[in-house]
Amino acid sequence: MELGNIKRVYLVGIGGIGMSGLARYFHHLGCVVCGYDKTSTDLTNDLHNEGIRVVFEDSASYIPLNFQTPDPGTLIIYTPAIPKNSAILNFFINKGFELFKRSQVLGIISKGMFTVAVAGTHGKTTTSTMVAHILKDSGNDCSAFLGGISTNYHTNVLYGKNDVVVVEADEYDRSFLTLHPNIAIITSMDADHLDIYGDHSHLTDSFKLFASQIKAGGVLIHKKGLPLETGFTYAVEAEADANASNVRIENGDFYFDFNNDKTSITNIKMGIAGTHNIENAVAAIEACLLLNVSPDAVKSALGSFKGVKRRFEYIIKNDHQVYIDDYAHHPEELKACIRSIKRLYPGKKLTAIFQPHLYTRTRDFADGFAEALDLVDELIILDIYPARELPIEGVNSDMILDRMKMWNKRRCGKQEVAEVIRNEKPVLLLTVGAGDIDQLVQPLKQALQDV
Repeated sequence: MELGNIKRVYLVGIGGIGMSGLARYFHHLGCVVCGYDKTSTDLTNDLHNEGIRVVFEDSASYIPLNFQTPDPGTLIIYTPAIPKNSAILNFFINKGFELFKRSQVLGIISKGMFTVAVAGTHGKTTTSTMVAHILKDSGNDCSAFLGGISTNYHTNVLYGKNDVVVVEADEYDRSFLTLHPNIAIITSMDADHLDIYGDHSHLTDSFKLFASQIKAGGVLIHKKGLPLETGFTYAVEAEADANASNVRIENGDFYFDFNNDKTSITNIKMGIAGTHNIENAVAAIEACLLLNVSPDAVKSALGSFKGVKRRFEYIIKNDHQVYIDDYAHHPEELKACIRSIKRLYPGKKLTAIFQPHLYTRTRDFADGFAEALDLVDELIILDIYPARELPIEGVNSDMILDRMKMWNKRRCGKQEVAEVIRNEKPVLLLTVGAGDIDQLVQPLKQALQDV
């Protein structure tokens, strides 16, 4: 595929965070861009408002005429999350189009560029967005394909005037193996996506393979303790090639000092909360110093970094109420999020609303979820969000509840939960999960604010 020849792009599953980034990228290049997704969301509405046509009916009759016949100017991109029996997907297959996965297209776009790729079972979205923001804010510039909506830029794709690109490298379906980065960051390698990998060792092998694909002369940066034998290590309040020390909270803000063998940056104020985000920041700083960003510019950029939508995002923050929304959907992510909230608000009762994501993940990590959720003071758990999966007999939210030691817990339907919050008015609320729990954010905000 030659990028310069592309005139028309159709995306099957255009509403996904990675797919929508590609849609915006090709639209920015002047291509005719359209696509299909099963439901309308804020993101698909934004695409529509930007001039990208999106349909929600899985029927070949909705495919425009200029996408009916294969030719070198037409690119069809699909996501593995689309069901194999999709009418639109099968139309393109049966017509003889060459179909590309999102990850393949990202690999082709980044091939001729200086690539910073951020991988990890958690932390990659915030870390890649931090790297991109530091490069933009410092005037060094970059393009970026992000796995979330940057709060600073209100988008998931950034356009630069140089040849540096920052990409989020997704381990799902081994997608990141299409990338050959100059700088690679690996934030974590916890067991996940076992429906794809089978067991943790195969996931680990994939990360090692990703690390081996770094270009000659390139650099690997990874969290200390991961089973990787080469590269620079980083940590928080522990010995590593780069670390954060003197971590503290002052007036509700996190501060820390950064050190590696060449550079020290003191009193860095974080624009976002969370010890786990300081860890992400250490990795981002190390990468940006390699790209010749000055220490002062790094410090300034981190202070103005506003984070990513649904990553420790404050929905309400005042003296009487705090409501935080987070995307965490793995036990280790949940622990990091909850512990950071507890550290920020040690005297307040924490009520969490959690929506498990995937039947397989719930089955595989029920014990880990129970242990993580035992850290809150009150839990409301929703039914499992199935995403791409069919139900598994005996697997439901009660698997987690039954394993928890904490007594103040209950299962609740999505329809009832806003009324529960309206009546109880918790002073510290967390919604957490990767499914459609984000649709509850505005109703819950309203419920808390109703007199």
